[in-house]
Amino acid sequence: MTDLKIGQEVELEYGGRATITGIIGSGGQGVVYSADYNSTSWALKWYDITKMKDPQQFKNNIKKNIDDGAPSNKFLWPRYLTKSLSDGSFGYLMELKPDTFDTFVDILNTYKLKVDPLTGKAMKQDVRFTNLTSMITAAINIANAFRQLHRAGKSYQDLNDGGFFINVDTGAVLVCDCDNIAPDGSNFGIGGKPGYMAPEIVRGVARPDVQTDKYSLAVVLFKLLFRGDPLEGEKVVKDVCLTEAAELSHYGANAQFVYDPDDDSNRPVRGIHDNVIKFWRMYPDYVKDAFIRSFTVGLTDPGKRLIEKEWQQLFIRLRSEVIACPCGRKNYTSMFKKVDDATYECPKCGTVFSTLKFSNRESRMPLYIGSRIYECELDPETDDFITVVGELVENKLKPGVLGLKNVSDTPWRVKMPDGMFYDIEPGKGCPIWQGLEIQFKNGMITASVEP
Repeated sequence: MTDLKIGQEVELEYGGRATITGIIGSGGQGVVYSADYNSTSWALKWYDITKMKDPQQFKNNIKKNIDDGAPSNKFLWPRYLTKSLSDGSFGYLMELKPDTFDTFVDILNTYKLKVDPLTGKAMKQDVRFTNLTSMITAAINIANAFRQLHRAGKSYQDLNDGGFFINVDTGAVLVCDCDNIAPDGSNFGIGGKPGYMAPEIVRGVARPDVQTDKYSLAVVLFKLLFRGDPLEGEKVVKDVCLTEAAELSHYGANAQFVYDPDDDSNRPVRGIHDNVIKFWRMYPDYVKDAFIRSFTVGLTDPGKRLIEKEWQQLFIRLRSEVIACPCGRKNYTSMFKKVDDATYECPKCGTVFSTLKFSNRESRMPLYIGSRIYECELDPETDDFITVVGELVENKLKPGVLGLKNVSDTPWRVKMPDGMFYDIEPGKGCPIWQGLEIQFKNGMITASVEP
């Protein structure tokens, strides 16, 4: 492998040169440099071709991905391919990660190391989601990114905790390491990371494809929500030294979910898997059922694994069921007392929450100051999971009086206490009252306060 030096220029296939300005990091495939091209800063991934089975085939696949374009803006996609040097070494330019995004690994660890430029001392800096809403938004965006990728006829093939950058404030996601992505059914010798690979790959009876991506996606989502490994329980702990043979057994032939309802022999161990134990208790049954399906029947039957759209819909619902109580308690409705089908009560302070019933879904949205309606809840075909169209606010002049503010760019039709419908323009609001009815999308979707 040819190491590049600061100030060195590399020629691009379609003309122009990129100048190396620094080193970002290194990994199993090569080195990532910072580079200047056309007065813009980029990341340049440079390969160690000695670790490739067929460098030219790999390069041709990257070129095709560049020609096809990214499935969406959720991907840090290859943009410009370099010409090969005399020894065959090559690389490609991609956009730099924005400073507002952190690695998934740092999020799982809950911190990152920052080096003081004056002293050279490394210090821990917290990396945590701002709130439950941003974490669930990240889960939605991860599932959606792979839905977009698979709809484009490609598979990621090496999905693991190193494949994402996430904004912990908004839940926005960027998928990185996109150079291994290939048309579904193709593979360039990529195996995967233990613990993320589908059991059939671990056993050596299948190659990476869309179905194995779906398994790895379930692992990523489980780690995001439960901060632990879905297959690491008592059985794994008993293997003090996790040899290659033991790893093949635990993640392949004898893989078993820690909360398999029919077999409790691999349950999480208190003192070791405390996060999994704690968070499993918190989530509603429909979330737990999805992971039970993924890691029981989905272990051996790829056709039984959840598709990306199912994960999307599940997490959109979960995000809408978060309650932030004035007493400071913030959790899912599953952790509040259900008074009846339309009302929840805080078990800590007794505050009662009414709910908003939508015509396009069975689940209800609890109403509290700051609760939001998202565009994706009104438009099931959108890939925008961050835009807010409505928000519950308190009247500035009349404390305690709540209203729903239209923060979209289109008017709502709202039924008032006099029985008449009125337009609520963007930026305006309407009071919350029993019997309130709102028409969105020209009346195609309605919401009402019940009971």
